[in-house]
Amino acid sequence: MNPSTSFSITALSPLDGRYAARLAPLRPLMSELGYMHRRVQVEVAWFIALSDAGFAEFKPLTPGARTYLLGLVKHFSESDAVAIKEIEKTTNHDVKAVEYWIKSRFEARPELEAAAEFVHFACTSEDINNTSHALQLKSSREQVLLPALDKVITQLREMAHRYADEPMLSRTHGQTASPTTVGKEIANVVARLDVARERIAAVKLMAKMNGAVGNYNAHLSAWPDFDWEALSRHVIESPEPLGLGLTFQPYSIQIEPHDYMAELFDAVARTNTILIDFARDIWGYVSVGYFKQRLKAGEIGSSTMPHKVNPIDFENAEGNLGLANALLRHLSEKLPISRWQRDLTDSTVLRNMGVAFGYAVLAYSSMNTGLGKLELNHEALADDLDASWEVLAEPIQTVMRRYGVQGAYEKLKEVTRGKTVTAEALHGLIRSLEIPDAEKDRLLAMTPASYTGKAAELAKRI
Repeated sequence: MNPSTSFSITALSPLDGRYAARLAPLRPLMSELGYMHRRVQVEVAWFIALSDAGFAEFKPLTPGARTYLLGLVKHFSESDAVAIKEIEKTTNHDVKAVEYWIKSRFEARPELEAAAEFVHFACTSEDINNTSHALQLKSSREQVLLPALDKVITQLREMAHRYADEPMLSRTHGQTASPTTVGKEIANVVARLDVARERIAAVKLMAKMNGAVGNYNAHLSAWPDFDWEALSRHVIESPEPLGLGLTFQPYSIQIEPHDYMAELFDAVARTNTILIDFARDIWGYVSVGYFKQRLKAGEIGSSTMPHKVNPIDFENAEGNLGLANALLRHLSEKLPISRWQRDLTDSTVLRNMGVAFGYAVLAYSSMNTGLGKLELNHEALADDLDASWEVLAEPIQTVMRRYGVQGAYEKLKEVTRGKTVTAEALHGLIRSLEIPDAEKDRLLAMTPASYTGKAAELAKRI
């Protein structure tokens, strides 16, 4: 049996099994490999910063040593991660294993060997872990999550423009209502997603490097007069690769409070909720025939019903968005809570950030695939509109009100409510009204398909 096939079939999570290939860009960032990679990055950045801090005991590193250290980060590989895991078998401590691995790479380099005790200097494990988590989220947001979401938004914006003038019957409470256009209904979703996307992008990713309980105790025991807070801020906020490119968190217990994580995960969950809403609407429009789906050669919709072309991509998206939100909401509710200065309930939960993002990215991918299969059924849209002349009761009674016709609403209600309304019946009512002839002509020329207000304009503007 092919080892990769075996792994896929025996994977507990479909993200690493059935859907593994679709999440390949996320895996190096949010996996255990990605976590260890970021830990090495933080340790190296802190080590180099200490060498530049002006301590007599740790002279500035030479350019060659700096290049070598940054190379450990840049070229970090799966084999490096495996080597760290081997060390962890002895230490039973993952952060200490990273420290020992870095020191092992100093062998035969006297300059680095002499300074080896400054690796992980004055740090608690959480100084390394919280910064690493922030770096994981930073790269995942920038490289995978937002680009995947942007593809959905781009495709929807194109559809909003393409179908801006395509009239469509609205349904409020499941009943016929004032017509709109297909493009305008999609534009509504784009407008919501644009705001939601910006909220995801705007969350500042926080990090702290202040010791065991957030007070720089160990740091000041070594150099009491040194401004450790300034150095910590410098490392955290300076651009990569010498810094981490994050936002400094000045107040914490042993762990960074995780409030920014809750904000980020809530923002992603809110975005996903918009897409669940949209997926269900599209599913409904496919059901009533407003959209057809392009066939894929060899694909089967049902094991017994050969005619079926199921909206599986939107169903897949809806299901995975729900899974993502279940995890994201647990993360946002749990992570800001820690007993006293530290408990470990956050540690195992944080290892599922990639799972939450994974389900979201998988859903965005399915959504994009589904959107690419849709074809508008112009005939079905036109037929629905032509069978719904009752929707013109609204403009008729509104014009009647304008000209002071008494009981306008009630007269239209009597003619239309619960009845099959024909063009002839409405036209007869219009001709009997005591309103200007020009207004009668305008109402007589109106059809359900033409009664769309500013829908087309709004759709094209998005």
